Amino acid sequence: MNTRKLNTRFFALSAAIFIAALSRLIPHPADFTPLGAMALFGGCYFKDKRKAYLVPILALWVSDIILNSVLYFHKLTFFYSGFLWTYSCFALIVLIGTFMKRVTFKNVILATITAALLHWLVSDFGVWLNGGIYPANLQGFIACYVAALPFLKNMLAANLIFGGVMFGAFEWAQKKYTVLAA
Repeated sequence: MNTRKLNTRFFALSAAIFIAALSRLIPHPADFTPLGAMALFGGCYFKDKRKAYLVPILALWVSDIILNSVLYFHKLTFFYSGFLWTYSCFALIVLIGTFMKRVTFKNVILATITAALLHWLVSDFGVWLNGGIYPANLQGFIACYVAALPFLKNMLAANLIFGGVMFGAFEWAQKKYTVLAA
């Protein structure tokens, strides 16, 4: 594969991921963002596993800095309480994407559902464990997960919609523009 083809593919994949992450700046329902789809997409299409993790996590971090500085904390904030849980979730979602050997309708559906469930389980465990919102007992644990069900629903819907768009568009683009094909 020539350098031009590698650079074009890398740029196209990175641009799609950064556009997805920065779309969080547009008002949206809670957890209805393309972030899960973005992480799956990076894991699936970057053959270099360092890039598969680095590009989506970097895109998430850049969008977090902007949101935290402008919307949430109104000052430059590089990291926030609970960021390790969130970033761990997205690293695991990238990992799920790396297991997608073929992009098929079925594989994308299964990966997006798995990603949403994984995000719900891991991130809300972090909310329960570190958040101080719920009691540190079984009732608090259950209450935390039950309260997070609307967020799970939104992330699942977003993963399905944005995953369909991202994977479908890139599969189409690879067929139309051979420079994008692996």
